[in-house]
Amino acid sequence: MQTRTLGTQGLETSAIGYGAMGISMAYGDGDTSGEAAISAAFASGVTLFDTAELYGWGENEQALGRAVAPFRDEVLIATKFGFTRDYGFDSRPEHIREVVHNSLRFLGTDHIDVLYQHRVDPTVPIEDVAGTVKGLIDAGDVRYFGLSEAGQDNIRRAHTVHPVSVLQTEYSLFERDVEQLFPLLAELGIGLVPYSPLGRGFLTGTAKPAGQYDDGDMRNTDPRWQPGNFEKNLAATRQLQQLAITMGATVGQLALAWLLAQGEHIVPIPGSRNPLRVAENAAATTLELTNPQLERIAQILPNGGYGARYTSENMPTWQ
Repeated sequence: MQTRTLGTQGLETSAIGYGAMGISMAYGDGDTSGEAAISAAFASGVTLFDTAELYGWGENEQALGRAVAPFRDEVLIATKFGFTRDYGFDSRPEHIREVVHNSLRFLGTDHIDVLYQHRVDPTVPIEDVAGTVKGLIDAGDVRYFGLSEAGQDNIRRAHTVHPVSVLQTEYSLFERDVEQLFPLLAELGIGLVPYSPLGRGFLTGTAKPAGQYDDGDMRNTDPRWQPGNFEKNLAATRQLQQLAITMGATVGQLALAWLLAQGEHIVPIPGSRNPLRVAENAAATTLELTNPQLERIAQILPNGGYGARYTSENMPTWQ
């Protein structure tokens, strides 16, 4: 597995990480332990494992902590704070410290490698957030500071208080909005950790129309799965799949290789409960795309996928 350095503070990680959210939320019923998938990720060279308080209010962190316990010293754990149980925001300094205390306990570890603010809290100055995380870093509870779904102004302001090592947001062949922040990330030396790098599973070639997933699966309401958008996205995915076949790869590997080709500062975190799929994702680091292949991908999806990434009711807004 290749390694990459995110930010200028020394955060070195595998070129592909593992996103644990789907173990306990958003994608219907399944293996909620995640142990086999996480073990497969580590065996494939993955060293960055991503979770959050929000993902089950401790359930996901506990599952991840148990799974990585045998090799904890060889991997990096990232988690997040900032939501309330009614999906409001709370990044008050005292709440941040409380969440970190709980996360350390749930994860069964003495430090968090990357701590993200999950969403910007409009009621708390970002300088106070960065200062609180700086205090946790100084105390040894946290090693690196990250932001999720933050916009240019807040990234700059946070960075003046304590260097931001990583920004996390959705980025894939289907979702390109974050590219407008690339000049800022380059200027400040900040890495990018794309979540949903496989378009929430669409770019694995296994997508089904909305309504055909388990109850509680977000894809039943995802705009990209709705009639009209679904057919266009399916047609594009099939064209990408044909290209991948000529390269001896899967469409998912092609999608991850495309992300890696967008810059050395990028480490995607695909998630899966299937150990074979996890190993397949990790192998995408061996796939190098040629200029003609990149041009063909641009012809198929010049501006991303069809349909918004969220419904209007839960659309996050960069702040």
